Amino acid sequence: MIPRSEAVVTGLGLVTAAGCDREATWSAVLAGRTTAAPDPALHGLPVSLSCRVPALDHPVLRRRGSARLDPVDRFGLVATAQALEQAGLDPREWDGSRVAVVTGGGLGGVLTQEKALARLEEQGPDFVSPYFLPGYLINMACANIALRFGVTGPTLSVSTACASGTTALGIARDLLAAGRCDIALVCGADAAVTRLVVTGFTQLGALSGTGSRPFDTTRDGFVIAEGAGALVLERPEHAAARAARPLARLVGYAASTDAHHLVAPHPEGRGAEQAVRAALADAGLGPEDVSHVNAHGTSTRQNDAVEAALIRRVFPHGPPVTSAKGTLGHTLGAAGVIEAALTVLALTEDTVPPTAGLTYPDPAMDIDLVTGPARTHKSEAAVSHSFGFGGHNAVAVLARA
Repeated sequence: MIPRSEAVVTGLGLVTAAGCDREATWSAVLAGRTTAAPDPALHGLPVSLSCRVPALDHPVLRRRGSARLDPVDRFGLVATAQALEQAGLDPREWDGSRVAVVTGGGLGGVLTQEKALARLEEQGPDFVSPYFLPGYLINMACANIALRFGVTGPTLSVSTACASGTTALGIARDLLAAGRCDIALVCGADAAVTRLVVTGFTQLGALSGTGSRPFDTTRDGFVIAEGAGALVLERPEHAAARAARPLARLVGYAASTDAHHLVAPHPEGRGAEQAVRAALADAGLGPEDVSHVNAHGTSTRQNDAVEAALIRRVFPHGPPVTSAKGTLGHTLGAAGVIEAALTVLALTEDTVPPTAGLTYPDPAMDIDLVTGPARTHKSEAAVSHSFGFGGHNAVAVLARA
């Protein structure tokens, strides 16, 4: 059995519809400002609202070969570069064999796939780019990060739908605990705002055409989004040896599976509750030690109701609850790392952000939903939930440094 121990967070990076760095993203989340807007690329579809990343520029994208990358890989590289900068790590100076990369994503390079398919249909096979597969395969965000930053330790990509980012965090923590590496670069990235993917979610009845309103009486689905988040995790001894200042600690993680339905959560939230309680046990904490819940909060009728009931059962003391999806939309497989990064910022700044779009809290929720302005609130420990299609559940427990 892998020994359990904590990892420290020494850097974070964010690329979202609110902006291409952590400052712009955090500012929008604190303000409760939505980033959803009509998307010209989705014109004519039943739902044409999305949360798109603005024009992206960073020195890491000025290197040879960057122009051919799918947006998912570009987002991941920029978020990881930001996290490394904050952590004070220079890849030219490290032993790459002691560094790991773990990425989480739901769909891979779907824009590259759709462009290749269009060329095949319209112009024939000779016009399909040889860069199609390297741009489409779901492991390529991981491969590009390793290649760009000289990582020769363990690298892997995980996909557990919208729980992918949090699953990646847990696996990275376990690699550190097992002594497989000293540093783990964890990135969640997705860039799936395409006509086909949006149509698929629309056919499932998951999307809103008016906006994301987590836990609101009028909620009717999520707004699809793109983006990436990255965290640098280190063994505490390694960070201390180089005098790095930890931002927070990843002290617990657990995962479970509903085994109930391909796209619907268990109506009683059994699998999700199992993951939350196991993550707390892994951290050596009781429910009463948690003073902030970063909810999955998708803004769908069923998911929000199940999650709220779960929060009431596990945390009867009523810690403040927030969801970033009202501001950033649902970034799918990237959401877990993005929201873990936001939870780190909440811990460091003694603040719980509001839930954008939440105007009329559903009275059936009966949890302490943060609305209006951000709430000043000192938290010693917080949980971040991620639940995905296929019944995947992953929960991270983060604590003050």
